[in-house]
This record gives sequence, structure tokens and C-alpha cells, in this order.
Amino acid sequence: MSLVSNSRGSAHPLTPAEFPDADLDIGSDAGARQSAVLAGGCFWCVEAVYRQLDGVLDVVSGYAGDSAETADYKTVCSGTTHHAEVVRIDFDATKISFGTLLKVFFSVAHDPTHLNRQGNDVGRQYRSAVFYADDAQREVAERYIRKLDAAGAYPEKIVTTLEPLEAFHPAETYHQDYAARNPAQPYIAAVAAPKVEKLKRYYADRLK
Repeated sequence: MSLVSNSRGSAHPLTPAEFPDADLDIGSDAGARQSAVLAGGCFWCVEAVYRQLDGVLDVVSGYAGDSAETADYKTVCSGTTHHAEVVRIDFDATKISFGTLLKVFFSVAHDPTHLNRQGNDVGRQYRSAVFYADDAQREVAERYIRKLDAAGAYPEKIVTTLEPLEAFHPAETYHQDYAARNPAQPYIAAVAAPKVEKLKRYYADRLK
């Protein structure tokens, strides 16, 4: 883990360009290939954002937070499980860091101030969460959330939960790379595409 100082404060909500970097991050000395599991509403949209980033090796949509027996789309959408829709991001830590993935997560991929919902998607399965693999990821995420709240990144307090990653369950095949394969689908056009455009606008130097 390495420390990087880049703090700032603001009395107003921040644009993605104004989001600070994480003070604490995880370097490639922890391994060149690393993974992050993030929940930010519908996994189609979050996956579409992260597939654009240089250093991201693969993105898999799936479920975390409950057992394998109930890790299917119909059951998760019923709201009767503790699963969240998540993406597992495999990345090259020599090109992009866990802290940078979190910066994109909070500034572009979703709104972390909404409890158990993103837009019209309502339910615990759409909660904002970081499923940390170890204490290092937990500490980086915890400190970054505190920094964003102190900086006034959003008008409301961030409600993202930090949950230990007990297991990741890949979603059904038809969910994988859904946005790229279905660009004209109304939900993708209305929700995912604007997030991808936002990423391209503010993180042009990070794109593949």
C-alpha cells in the first residue's frame, strides 16, 4: 500500500473532474493482476463503464452477498435474498489501481447517496457496496469514502456499504457484456450510455 497526498475540500458538489484521488491505494507490489467487486445498481451499466478503462482486463457481471443457491437473476430480482448485483473487475495494477477504480465508481458509475436504489431500480439488490477482498481494500475504500464526504462530493452523505467478499457468483451468460451487445435497448440507451459518455468526457486519458 502506498500513500498519495491529494486532499481538498469543497462546500459544493464536485464534478468528476474535481473528485480527489485516494490518499491510500494498493500498489502492484500486491500483485500485477488484482480484482475488485463493486455494486452500483444494475450491473449492465457498471460493467459498460469499466470495460472502457485501460488496464481493465475483464469485467464479469454477477452477484455477491448471499449463497450460490439463490444466485440467479429471477430470485435476486425478487428481493428475497441478500445478494447485490455486482461486477468483478480484473485489472492490471501496473496500469490502473484499486483507488482509481473507486474514483470512477463514485464519480461516474453510480450515485452512492441513494439507499437501496439507482434511479427506477429499487431494492436491496441495487444497493451501493464495495465487497472487499481483504483488509487493504477495506481500508482504502473506507478512507476514500470519508474523504469524499469531507470534500462535499455529493449534497447528501454517501451510503455505500463495505461488505466482506465471501463469494462472487457470475451472472447468466446473457447478462455478460450486455450493453455492448444491445446498444439500442431502451434501458441501455437511457441509463448506461450516458454514463459511458460521462466517463469518456472526464477520463479520456484513462480509456483503452
